[in-house]
Amino acid sequence: MSTAGVTDVGTKNMTEAIDDKSKRRFLVTATTVVGAVGVGFAAVPFVMSLRPSAKTQAAGAPVEVDISKMEAGQLVIVEWRGKPVWVVRRTEKHLGDLPTLNAKLSDPDSKVVSQQPSYAQNLARSIKQEYLVVIGICTHLGCSPTYVKTGDPAGADIDDDWKGGFFCPCHGSKFDLAGRVYQGLPAPTNLVVPPYTYLSDTRILVGVDSSEGGVA
Repeated sequence: MSTAGVTDVGTKNMTEAIDDKSKRRFLVTATTVVGAVGVGFAAVPFVMSLRPSAKTQAAGAPVEVDISKMEAGQLVIVEWRGKPVWVVRRTEKHLGDLPTLNAKLSDPDSKVVSQQPSYAQNLARSIKQEYLVVIGICTHLGCSPTYVKTGDPAGADIDDDWKGGFFCPCHGSKFDLAGRVYQGLPAPTNLVVPPYTYLSDTRILVGVDSSEGGVA
């Protein structure tokens, strides 16, 4: 009896079984991939929903500054809302020099109220006189001025009687150590004092208004 026909049928059935098995594997794999992609796309809106809103991001979180190790005359820079905030520890000499500069300044009494909170609308433009807190951006075209200390040789080129402060090399605007702008220069107003408060004697929080004008 010939077994050729039986063998052919058996081989055909075996081939079909293998093909069916391969098809099943392909379908399972494809379904899994599509499902994973679907989950991925579904997860995007979910992840996006966890991110802060554009308004929240623009507002910016408060920034804490440790002033415990600052030396007299030292400048510390932190970033708040994408802007440099300067914290300067002033000496008694610096503070004593401030009123002697009034005649050279555009707004010595900080009458442009938009440039500082009410608790910084004073001669030192600060809560505690020793520490100046200002945004380090020139009020002319947004350049960042350079801090030039008292006695720095560069100060002689800025002013014959330079008592320390900030000089903007872009267009020549200059500010004293209270961030007050000199007369007759491109910058129209004093440097901006941001909202801030004291968490303790050695820590400042930039971005939060001080309700008391002193230690919170």
